[in-house]
Amino acid sequence: MDWTEIAITVDAQDIDRAGDIAHMTVPYGIYIEDYRTLEEETMEIARINLIDEELLKKDRTKGIVHIYISPQENPNEAVSFLEERFCAENIKHEIVSNVCKNEDWENNWKQFFKPFSVGEKLFIRPTWENDYNTQDRKVLHIEPGLAFGTGGHSTTKLCLETLEDYVKPQSTILDIGCGSGILSIASLLFGAKSALGVDIDKYAVQTAIENGEVNGFSKPEYEILCGNLTDKVNGKFDVIVANIVADIIINFCEYVSTFMKSDAVFITSGIIDSREDDVLEAFKKYDFKVLERREDSGWLCFVTKVL
Repeated sequence: MDWTEIAITVDAQDIDRAGDIAHMTVPYGIYIEDYRTLEEETMEIARINLIDEELLKKDRTKGIVHIYISPQENPNEAVSFLEERFCAENIKHEIVSNVCKNEDWENNWKQFFKPFSVGEKLFIRPTWENDYNTQDRKVLHIEPGLAFGTGGHSTTKLCLETLEDYVKPQSTILDIGCGSGILSIASLLFGAKSALGVDIDKYAVQTAIENGEVNGFSKPEYEILCGNLTDKVNGKFDVIVANIVADIIINFCEYVSTFMKSDAVFITSGIIDSREDDVLEAFKKYDFKVLERREDSGWLCFVTKVL
């Protein structure tokens, strides 16, 4: 089955922000063409006249982000998401889609995903990697499949580090837009009593269930639901975490408090720094107090509670 390549051309100065946004549409690697420092980098190893002539002709004022959509996914949804986010961030862009023949993109990206540590307690190990040293950390075995959430992206790392500080013994966790299930599973490894994840993507739900099983978690301790938050979730929780995008978090602020215990915290990430004021305005409107703000590579994570 053929994959779809989406190529996004942006001004060179926006390539890093565009790449961060593109990362949120796929859990595997993306490819970025950025020729701004071609000569400088090449001079370290060779004379400039040894650079391929075609590379020298590349437009240094532009960059291209390539992402690959699996046959099970809808490329139009990814394009719509990208259009919305780039417009919101005032990033000029051109998007082109093409069919990829005879390439196994789903597996090729795995060569770039290696075991790594997060925070003070956690070690993330891809299920296909067998040579690793945990350094006495809690091991989270993960197979992202087609769901967002390897732990490597700044937004996920921020959430993992924050959960490590706020999950207590007997905490109940609600993971909104759970993706691969990584945040729910990490919470249980940190000592939570239970974790409930919800996602509208059926492939993400299946992946999250399977990742729970790999780590030894299942119902009722670990449960994953497919659907919208308000349609599927009941009860109140000690910690609610949402690693999504700013616009969805802003919408959640109106009703997420109905799922929070009196002393609960609402942890939000997936917020690019240029949307900070919009998110803070929503927090204020719906009576959320910001307890903590964390930042990594232009992405923000907030810890809030209801006043």
